[in-house]
Amino acid sequence: MFSSERLIEECRSALRESAPARAIREITARAIADPQAVVRAFGTPQRSEIVTLHQSPELTILNIVWAPGMTIYPHDHRMWAVIGVYAGREDNAFFKRTTDGLVFASARQLESGDTALLGAPTVHAVTNTLGQFTCALQIYGGDFFNVPRSEFDPDTLEERPFDVEKAKALFVAANRSVPC
Repeated sequence: MFSSERLIEECRSALRESAPARAIREITARAIADPQAVVRAFGTPQRSEIVTLHQSPELTILNIVWAPGMTIYPHDHRMWAVIGVYAGREDNAFFKRTTDGLVFASARQLESGDTALLGAPTVHAVTNTLGQFTCALQIYGGDFFNVPRSEFDPDTLEERPFDVEKAKALFVAANRSVPC
């Protein structure tokens, strides 16, 4: 049975491993192996949101709910990240930095039960193309909210400082288009 307290405890312990990101990916894979248990623990999603389960200088654990049709523009994390989807699907577009700026590099869909480990330099955009909520545990190797990062204009791909409040506002705005 899934427990957010156990997830936090195991992830904090994994920080002492020689490869903490890989260890946390394994922990996350086990945690979402029964996606319905995670949904039961957090409740059936009713709105898009970012819920902080744990935040410290070394580790941030979030429960993220994407509204149907929601997209977040390209951004980086500047720290490793583990994504574990437990409901719905994330469509990720990955980009690479070049001397000419940001260019599309690849895409990957993460279905319920999938995990992914993103390296610190990864730049990606995320879309929920489904007509239902997508839910994911996202675990970061640092303080997600207080590390300077970048976001990119979705049309021009021009780089600018990441604005956490703007990203949070996207989740709030997405709720306006969700049928009650």
